[in-house]
Amino acid sequence: MVNVVVNGIGTIGKRTAEAVKKQDDMTLRAISDVSQNGGLRTVLKEKGALHGTDLYASNEDGKENLESQGFHVEGVLEELIEAGEVDVVIDATPPGIDKANKENLYEPNGVKAIFQGGADPEIAPVAFNADANYEKAEGKDFVKVVSCNTTSLSRTMSAVDEAFGVEDAVANLVRRGGDIPQDGRGPINSTIPVTEVPSHHGPDVQAVMPDLDIKTLAVKVPVTYGHVHMVTANLEENVSEQDVLEAFDSQPRVRLIEAEDGYDSTGKVHEMMRDLERPRSDMPEAGVWKETVTVEDGTAYWIHMVHQEAIVVPENVDAIRAMFEMEDKETSIEMTNEALEIE
Repeated sequence: MVNVVVNGIGTIGKRTAEAVKKQDDMTLRAISDVSQNGGLRTVLKEKGALHGTDLYASNEDGKENLESQGFHVEGVLEELIEAGEVDVVIDATPPGIDKANKENLYEPNGVKAIFQGGADPEIAPVAFNADANYEKAEGKDFVKVVSCNTTSLSRTMSAVDEAFGVEDAVANLVRRGGDIPQDGRGPINSTIPVTEVPSHHGPDVQAVMPDLDIKTLAVKVPVTYGHVHMVTANLEENVSEQDVLEAFDSQPRVRLIEAEDGYDSTGKVHEMMRDLERPRSDMPEAGVWKETVTVEDGTAYWIHMVHQEAIVVPENVDAIRAMFEMEDKETSIEMTNEALEIE
């Protein structure tokens, strides 16, 4: 059993902690933070998903702060790590803080760590996506799980690339303005282009799939549930639309969505997740609209959506197994999907 701590219980941290808790081969030893945020109080309540989990403070100031807010704090994270009770930390703290944690806490104590998409690219030697490059994380001490957009592109592109080969690709991203509880973010009544062309998402995908020639453009819009990607990929083989659909269908974390069944918008996909009683209406899969998959003269086109709050959660779990060389890629993905009820 691998002892796991999740440091930073925000949008990603709380979901990842809950996911770790559901695995049979790892233990959620504790969570840590510095103040109430991301629903920390809610998830620790009697009916909360993390009820009974030990709460530690990320540092001494955080301990004082949490206790002043009425939380019972077991101690400071450094004490738990120095006691040898932690094998790996999933660090979901803000950029900059994660780097300081690595340098001052994880490295000196010989503890492995997993960082999130907002972290500096140099923070870890591997930019991780379970399907695309699981093996590169095997035995590593530090891994960065790439961002939600990069995760979705890595999943869909790897499915097509492994089946047929991709010569080059262009992806146009329509990005949500903020997560549902981020009521201080925008835009409002505006579409904001990312004026850096190509946007950073292409190079981020190449950190996972270095041989892939991909360019990305992005805009930000005033919505909260999900990004949408419009992808054009020139293939090395002449294939049919059915071939591409089968490649997506065989990818264990790509979900084919049928607009003709009534799921013709991100809002309606959100409602589908609610009706399926998914926790928090989360969709960890990348959702490809089936009707958009088109192939003409060796070029494939598709549109997919990304639930930004949930898509990277299973990747964090698989990263643990890779770093400790616990299972091969296919077995780990299957175990994680089963535990999280990903269809």
